[in-house]
Amino acid sequence: MSILESTPADLSWTRRAALHVVETAPTTAPITTPRAQSPSVTDWVAEISALTEPDAVLWCDGSTKEWDDLTKLMVSQGTLIRLNPEWRPNSFLARSDAADVARVEDRTFICSTEQIDAGPTNNWRAPAEMKAELSALFAGSMRGRTMYVVPFSMGPVGGALSQVGIQITDSPYVVASMALMTRIGTAVLDTITSTTEWVPALHSVGAPLVATAADGSVTVTPDVAWPHNPLKYIAHFPETREIWSFGSGYGGNALLGKKCFALRIASVMARGEGWMAEHMLLVKVTSPEQKVYHLAAAFPSACGKTNLAMLKPTIPGWKVETIGDDIAWMRPGPDGRLRAINPERGFFGVAPGTGLATNKTAVDTMWGNTIFTNVALRDDGDVWWEGLTETAPAHLIDWQGNDWTPDSPTPAAHPNARFTVAADQCPSIAAEWEDPEGVVIDAILFGGRRPSTVPLVAQAKNWAHGVFVGATMASETTAAAVGAVGRLRHDPFAMLPFVGYNMADYFQHWLDMGETLGSDAPAIFQVNWFRKDAGGSYLWPGFAENARVVEWIIRRLEGDVAARQTPIGGLPLAHELNVDGLGLTRDQLDTLLGLDAEGWVIEADETERYFASLGSDRMPAALTDELTRLRGGLAKLLS
Repeated sequence: MSILESTPADLSWTRRAALHVVETAPTTAPITTPRAQSPSVTDWVAEISALTEPDAVLWCDGSTKEWDDLTKLMVSQGTLIRLNPEWRPNSFLARSDAADVARVEDRTFICSTEQIDAGPTNNWRAPAEMKAELSALFAGSMRGRTMYVVPFSMGPVGGALSQVGIQITDSPYVVASMALMTRIGTAVLDTITSTTEWVPALHSVGAPLVATAADGSVTVTPDVAWPHNPLKYIAHFPETREIWSFGSGYGGNALLGKKCFALRIASVMARGEGWMAEHMLLVKVTSPEQKVYHLAAAFPSACGKTNLAMLKPTIPGWKVETIGDDIAWMRPGPDGRLRAINPERGFFGVAPGTGLATNKTAVDTMWGNTIFTNVALRDDGDVWWEGLTETAPAHLIDWQGNDWTPDSPTPAAHPNARFTVAADQCPSIAAEWEDPEGVVIDAILFGGRRPSTVPLVAQAKNWAHGVFVGATMASETTAAAVGAVGRLRHDPFAMLPFVGYNMADYFQHWLDMGETLGSDAPAIFQVNWFRKDAGGSYLWPGFAENARVVEWIIRRLEGDVAARQTPIGGLPLAHELNVDGLGLTRDQLDTLLGLDAEGWVIEADETERYFASLGSDRMPAALTDELTRLRGGLAKLLS
């Protein structure tokens, strides 16, 4: 029975949702028979089942019917609200608990055998100590719930660059989200033989529904729409390649294929096996001459990453297509060149700020088959968030289920509200996005939000200098005076929360990869869309106009434009950057493309302090040498 059939026709969609009118759920959960070829899988599932004591075990097959059963179940439980199919077919809204809305970095741990291997940027706990603590929490944690076994592949199933895992969870929301974000099901399980390496990923919301007291009495607790536990852990065991997550049902805390596997565990795997797991978007760029290039780019949050991943160039003849918006796995190919895949199947994007004016491609991707979390609900059964449209609707139900109007003092959507949708719905998706062999990377871009000092674009002098650029990535968190650096939030390679081992060792791995790639290594560039003038106004229009910077980068790869060599790298000659129609003055262009030597002296001092904080005994000499060279070049300019 549908919502529309069970309620008065004149009742608004949001009012029906507020009355908790739900669809009829399946009377019994379908139980599938495991087909695991590997005893290591079945033994582990049996072990976890004995520990967590679920009511039932369901081996997920990845079918459309399974998705339909899960979403109907969650609608019946109040976890999901089915959106109006006339506006958003086969799509749903979830409202999390207000205490479970984002990644909990202070509860995220790297449990390496030795603390030094986790390094100063990670929270560390001894593996045996953490497992003992977590085992006590997981004991009986799934009583009254179904335990879902989710075989998943990061990358195309069976691909040369792909990796597989098994996630156990008691959250149907996590299963449905994993089905959008990864390849799940029987096809993946069939690839795991007795010799296949796979990552065990254990998750529970930590909210059992049945408890047995010491006297043997049983208490049954009613379920809630968004179960979670106030105590949360996201623990990674790099030596055994395990992930244990307890307490949260939200995003990167619970979708363990994403940051947990694809970056923290995979970065450890990559170091040992000679490849790279990076927090990078991937795009295919086609020039007016129909030459194809592939770029990987690392940006911290709020620095235009999704906009570049789905860029629609304003300049004639150029085309940008999406391969990935968040994570890249890169490995030297048979020809010695670096090849990359997007290991994910979908997008888990921040909704606020994503709109028709800023990223229409992303909005068009969410036309249907999407799970929205913590956005607002319109009266017609569609969704809305800040930035989606220029004008807010006159009335909404906000992310916490309350009436909202434009006069309300709180935002309609949570600032970290999300959309989860399969990548193949993206209008700009490249045909090669699922190529199991990956695409050749021609250039790597690093960016940050820098109102001062850092120019619009610069080319690194060589691989080692490019690693220095990546290692010193940062965003300014306070306004800076002209010629000075504000307080910096360092985020090297945009990987600060995601490196699964010591950051200085991670820098060394990048240097080692340069040795492996040699002359085939991609060129490296630094970009900054956020430079401001003395009055605090942005100098560069950004968004789709960033295609002009991409054009200059491609022309540098082709050798068609020159660069002015400086201590910070190669800068564009003003007449060789296409700024036609932007209305930039010569002074503005000089600021965008110039070298602020005094500002860079301050930058060098800050870099020295930051490197020292990472441990001078582990810091690669090649990077401190680059810092010395930077200081020497600046001194000559200022003498």
